[in-house]
Amino acid sequence: MQEAQAAFGNAAIYVEKNLQRVRHIEVQVIGDKFGNAVPVGERECSIQRRHQKLIEECPSIAVSPQLRRSLTRAAVRIARAANYHNVGTVEFLLTEDGSYYFLEMNTRLQVEHPVTEIVTGTDLVKDQIIVAAGEELPYEEADLLTRGWGIECRIVAEDPFNNFLPSVGKVVFAREPAGPGIRVESALYDGVEVTPYYDSLLAKVTAWGRNREGARTRMKRALAEFRVVGVATNIPYLQQILDHPDFVSGNVDTGFLDRHQVFAAEPLAEQRELAEMAALLLVTGGETEVAVDSTGNSAATNGHRNGSSAWRGRMGGLSEAKAMGRWPKSI
Repeated sequence: MQEAQAAFGNAAIYVEKNLQRVRHIEVQVIGDKFGNAVPVGERECSIQRRHQKLIEECPSIAVSPQLRRSLTRAAVRIARAANYHNVGTVEFLLTEDGSYYFLEMNTRLQVEHPVTEIVTGTDLVKDQIIVAAGEELPYEEADLLTRGWGIECRIVAEDPFNNFLPSVGKVVFAREPAGPGIRVESALYDGVEVTPYYDSLLAKVTAWGRNREGARTRMKRALAEFRVVGVATNIPYLQQILDHPDFVSGNVDTGFLDRHQVFAAEPLAEQRELAEMAALLLVTGGETEVAVDSTGNSAATNGHRNGSSAWRGRMGGLSEAKAMGRWPKSI
């Protein structure tokens, strides 16, 4: 009470119910100045590390049509009670018995909005601008028909092999995944500097599928194609989460990562190969071509023509089964 009084000038406190094994479910809403408040589906955000979301889904495997109606109605009532005219997210905690509890409302466009857009076909950024301009929303809830399943992964510059220490430095090579059902939002490019002064988020990858398993397998393929060299990323960590049997079955909650202790493992052979390439580049100033023979071993040649381009081509083809996402500390 003394701390509350000193910080907020109000010594009032309240007691919260202790909830175990809960899911983090949030409802996307948007309201205009004409009295319209439309819910735009729910998101499953239970895969969290230190209360930071890593993987989001739309819809949630735990939300039935009846529960969805109840959650969306509650979110709309909250938005209307606040006379809210913007894009926002109402967050709930969902217990195993289907009870839900209000957590908070985020009065902004959230990081995970693409997973909602890819399933509902909306453009929440455009809708936010329309509402801010004082115009009426061009649709209502009945117009929004969800299609398929979406999964979004956050790619962050953290080293999962070193207690998730933030990784800074220059990205010397970046290749983003593509293909049907894949959406990527990032500021990655060759030479971009990752500094310690901002959030560690590098990119967001969203995968769409006709069902949850289709979205999951498509996301696995996208992460395996993602290449980031120069800083460490959490891509191998995300790959192991997607492969975990409990995640595959949808048996998740906010304590999933703490309970299962999912740790990514980096093949030593891959680390050594990357270290050899980096050492050659360091010695030759980027002019050495790296050849890979039929056994998969790398060897250097003394050619000076297109050395850097040849190296980039080799790096893009390494480790097709696993994304690199790491620059070895042994360099």
